Formats: sequence, structure tokens, C-alpha cells
Amino acid sequence: MKKIRLIEVKSELGAGTRGASLGVDALRIACLNQKSDYFQRFTTVEVPNLNDVLFEKNLFPKAKYIDSILHTYKRISATVEQTFELGMFPLVLAGDHSNAGGTIAGIKATYPDKTLGVIWVDAHADIHSPYTTPSGNMHGMPLAVSLHEDNLDCKVNDPEPETIFFWEALKRVGTDQPKIKHEHIVYIVTRSYEKPEVYLFDKHNIKNFTYPEVLAKGIEQVAEEALHRLKDCDIIYVSFDVDSLDSKFSKGTGTPVEVGLNVTQAKELCRALVSDPRVVCFEMVEINPTLDAENTMANNAFEILEYTTEGILERLSKEA
Repeated sequence: MKKIRLIEVKSELGAGTRGASLGVDALRIACLNQKSDYFQRFTTVEVPNLNDVLFEKNLFPKAKYIDSILHTYKRISATVEQTFELGMFPLVLAGDHSNAGGTIAGIKATYPDKTLGVIWVDAHADIHSPYTTPSGNMHGMPLAVSLHEDNLDCKVNDPEPETIFFWEALKRVGTDQPKIKHEHIVYIVTRSYEKPEVYLFDKHNIKNFTYPEVLAKGIEQVAEEALHRLKDCDIIYVSFDVDSLDSKFSKGTGTPVEVGLNVTQAKELCRALVSDPRVVCFEMVEINPTLDAENTMANNAFEILEYTTEGILERLSKEA
């Protein structure tokens, strides 16, 4: 039977608010509090981070710390690739969502000839580039990197040549080609985005299952439709940002947004998605315990993580 390998990525270079590097440890504390043996059951590898550069001056206003994020991407990509080579299922627990670009690079480096689909459960679209970003925070850019999408039609910034150099280098981590296509992205409960991102949704007919749609259809049907929209994909990666939860449940994240999933819905959704045999990687990101004195976010996230992992193990044992 295929085993799960936990990949811990404590990098928070892409976030606007500090503290996401502590998210994995917050999950471990939640695990202890819930008297679970979760972290004893799986092999864990930690990807070295470069968070110490946050004490230095950022030189790239349109893509903050992009030089260090490039190194981080390479490390994540190599670790994901190695996990597949060991015949294991990579379950990524990461700091900020910029790290997802490294995860996608690692999946594509392993499966260069397979069509990769992405299910992005997140309050935010994360499809900005240095040419369109309002903040320069790179957790808003991982999908654009993976698509090789500059979105110059909506250009509002003139990034410096050094920034463009690193942006182009980021695109080439794992493989030189675009790793995904626009039509192979499905968003679930995305509700905070800017005009350049909406432009790409419309231009490429990218599907977003809004929260009202989730309520109307139910979790099971949304999961089914999301997976069906990726029917042309050989493999699928599911990325779960904890800010997909309603802000009532997600105080402990850098950018909480109202009107999102509750914990039960998130558990059912993730479990339904990972039951598809094409899902090769699951990721959870953006837990920030510094914003959350009670560790509520991590406790909720751990509940979702444990339930989703059971689903993965159940599926893997059937496939064995």
C-alpha cells in the first residue's frame, strides 16, 4: 500500500502578514490537544526555509522576496518529486500559499506527460503576476506562475528587470513549459479577487463554485461537478487554504474573508475530492496562530486534515 508522506513547508515569504511559518507547529499542538497520534503515524520531511531574509530589506516591490522564493520553490519541487519516487503520496502542510507553485512544479516534474488539474479551495484567486499585483505579496501569484500567465492585458505595474528575471526563472522550476492550463483550474468558494483576476476568469471561462452555489447544490454535488470539469486531466492536485472557511472559523489566517465554508462542509468537501483516484497530492496552507490566541483555526484545520487523510488512506488501501 502506498504510504502518505507529510511535507512540512514553513516558508512564509509570500505572505503579507507574518506568522504563517508557525502554522505547522500550531497543527501539531492541535493534534496533541485532540489526543491524536496523527504526526506519529506518518513519515515527515521538512523543507528548509529562508524566512530569516524577512529581517532584510525587500528589493522587489512587485514580487516581494522573489529571489528567496525561487530557492524555496526549487526545494519544494525536489522534495515533492522525491516523495513520488519513493512511491509515497505527498501531503503538504505549508505556510503561505505562494509555496503551492513549488508543489505544482514538483508534481509536473514527476509527471511531465500527464495533464494536471488543480482544485483551489480558497477565498482568493491567487492568479496575479508582478504586472498586476496590488500588493506585491507572492501568495497571490502561485497559479499565474504555474500557468506562465503575465496577464499583460491588465498590466498596472512596471516591474524592475531583476524582478522579471526571477519571475521568468520561477516559471521554469520543475519544467520549462506551463504546468497547467487555465481550463484545468476549478475554484471553490473564491470570493475575494481583483479586476485583473476576473478578466482571466472571463477570458478562459474558469469555473468558481461560489458559496451560494455550494449551499444550493450541496457539497457532494459540487465535488462531483468540480472533478467532472477536470475530466480531461490525468492527475489532480487539491490545494486547501484555510481562509476558504468563513471568517468566524478562520481568525487565525492572514486574510480572512466572510461568507465561506463551515468546518463540517470543509471536511466533507476535501474528503469527497481526495476520494478521486486521480488526486496525487493534497495541500493545506495559511494557518497563522499569531492572529489567534485560542488556536481555534489550527484546531479546526486539524480536524479537516485528519478527516481528509482518512479518506486518502481509505482510497490508497483499495488501490493497493
